Amino acid sequence: MGGPAPGATVAHVSSPLLVAFTVQQGATTDTRLGGVHVYPAMLYVIPTTFQMLTLVAYDRLLVPLLRRRTGLLGGVTDLQRAGAGFLATVVAPAVAAVVERERRRTVAAAAAGGQMSVFLLAPQFFLLGVAETMSFAGLLGFFSGEAPPGMKSIGVAFFWCHNGMSSLLGTLLVRLVNRATGGGHGRGWLEGRNLNGTRLDLFYWVVAAVALLGWLNFLYWAKRYRYRHDPRIPVKPANADSEP
Repeated sequence: MGGPAPGATVAHVSSPLLVAFTVQQGATTDTRLGGVHVYPAMLYVIPTTFQMLTLVAYDRLLVPLLRRRTGLLGGVTDLQRAGAGFLATVVAPAVAAVVERERRRTVAAAAAGGQMSVFLLAPQFFLLGVAETMSFAGLLGFFSGEAPPGMKSIGVAFFWCHNGMSSLLGTLLVRLVNRATGGGHGRGWLEGRNLNGTRLDLFYWVVAAVALLGWLNFLYWAKRYRYRHDPRIPVKPANADSEP
């Protein structure tokens, strides 16, 4: 059961980093919505709301269609669902890098009154919602479903350990990038006095590359994994109705 797990941990490294830095980005943007100021941290309502809506739509609409097409009880396997979510963790930091470059451009033009709207940060939060809806549900089902009957709780513990390890790897990545780009004398990409003095846009590209490597590793092992339990819909024997 450990084959796909390391790749999943690396692929998920972008999620905690995006949550942390997107809120910091929002603090430097125009947070007005008409006459109301929107706190940047409130943007996390976007992925949370999307998760609730998507889970309902996925279970009620998409799963029945996929079930008829694939013959799988869940429409797709747990690892396929997680892999789709990890693809979003690759795309999200790439989108965030483009948005951050635009934010830096508007900051440079701030003397002329230019300022980026906070709602341009919504796409990367939206992709985080996609990632968590697919990957979290897929991995939780995988760890708990593939664990032996007497170790189901340990399977769930593995899932939460995966999340914690991803956050730890994110912290290590920040330190490695700062050390590599600081040259031992200057400031690293993320060591500016404030967000405008950093190269967060370049760091996001590094995060996207790391997440991509993790996703590819995850796919490699997921394709070779053999489930302990058959994920297909049980087929009723033809003579079951004739038995007394």
